[in-house]
Amino acid sequence: MIVIDTESPSRDVLEHVVLITRDQPRPIVMFANDDAPDTIRDAMRAGVSAYVVDGLDAARVKSIVEVAVARFGEYQRLREELAEANLKLEERRLVERAKGILMKARAMDEDEAFRTLRRMAMDRGKRLGEVAQQLIDMADLLT
Repeated sequence: MIVIDTESPSRDVLEHVVLITRDQPRPIVMFANDDAPDTIRDAMRAGVSAYVVDGLDAARVKSIVEVAVARFGEYQRLREELAEANLKLEERRLVERAKGILMKARAMDEDEAFRTLRRMAMDRGKRLGEVAQQLIDMADLLT
């Protein structure tokens, strides 16, 4: 958890927030007096989990921190889901391309090409996407 108390977050502060959390994301609570919509938007884009206007009030800190941690957790979960979806989409694209190569090179139909890829993956103990990428790489090398 990072807590920042500032009058108004400067561009340098926001850049440091991005750098600090790039490799090790963590919840950030920023207490500031600047309520300009652009400033708040910039802080949120930099990775601030909670932007609190009107300074640091001891009575509200616990609930603000709890909300920031919960929001950060949900944001991280969504990022992981997006990364997983993108990986699956990329893998599907590779499989389709590899099937096309097999269909053309060996005069196979689509189902037979998929079964061949799947069998190769199982025999080698690799993911289907990895085998598809290897097949594509070999085809590129030979052309």
